[in-house]
Amino acid sequence: MRESQYSPIHLPTPISDEAVATLHVGDQVLLSGVIYTARDAAHKRLTDAVSTGQTLPFALQGQVIYYVGPAPARPGEVTGPAGPTTSTRVDPYTPLLLAHGLKGMIGKGKRSQTVREAIATYRAVYFVAVGGAAALIADRIKRVDLVAYPDLGTEAIYRMEVQDFPLVVGNDVHGGDLFEQGRAAYRREG
Repeated sequence: MRESQYSPIHLPTPISDEAVATLHVGDQVLLSGVIYTARDAAHKRLTDAVSTGQTLPFALQGQVIYYVGPAPARPGEVTGPAGPTTSTRVDPYTPLLLAHGLKGMIGKGKRSQTVREAIATYRAVYFVAVGGAAALIADRIKRVDLVAYPDLGTEAIYRMEVQDFPLVVGNDVHGGDLFEQGRAAYRREG
């Protein structure tokens, strides 16, 4: 799977434990396949469903959730701008979803210590998407379908088909943290 230290890794979804184990903080990844969108309100509903034994709107096993509320598409487009939201908003819900098979998350910003520990425990990965590049990211989204919670509007759960979706590994199963490494490097150079 690893092409070289500087070449992006092409990664298909769903993601396996074996694939997750090969990823390291700072790796550039081009993700292709199906991902699901969910922000904080949808995460609350998902965790409530898990906690009460209800059927989820999609099987979590091996899946990736993108923390985004895509803007409505203009005529002729698949989606409007679809940039990541701040990941800490969903941190309270993340460990439970990871325990039930979620393998990947896409967002922006640092994760809590609890989530970082859950990523290592449940063999998952947190990807960082570039904030401020929502229109460019939207070009990598090839199809969008509503899956659940339409009353949440753009924050409903959508199924997205993506091709070569550009990401960087922010937290890996080995305990690596891109944000901590960046701070440490800054302190050394400063």
